[in-house]
Amino acid sequence: QVQLVESGGGQVQAGGSLRLSCAASGHTFSQYAMAWFRQAPGKQREFVGGMLWSGHGKKYADSVEGRFTLSKDAAENTVYLQMNDLKYEDTAVYYCATKPNKLAAFGSWGQGTQVTVSS
Repeated sequence: QVQLVESGGGQVQAGGSLRLSCAASGHTFSQYAMAWFRQAPGKQREFVGGMLWSGHGKKYADSVEGRFTLSKDAAENTVYLQMNDLKYEDTAVYYCATKPNKLAAFGSWGQGTQVTVSS
């Protein structure tokens, strides 16, 4: 079992930046990959970006490619999502999640952190 705690959300003007953190604890050694998802009011949850637990194999949604960057502090078991040039449409609750193997679903989720971008 892995516990995930997100932080770093807030309110920012369009064009600004935020860095989200996802602190993992528990059986992190057994995890295969992690990802960030987001859900805006009235919309389905969508994939933002993800990578292997090693930090390799980063992938991003087209909507954030070139603006968002994943990184990981292995010593702290913390994953970061640096978000630059934020747009109004980035407003959502952001969640981090992990999965234990390639075929599994993302089964461990954090509580989410709100990001609000004002235009």
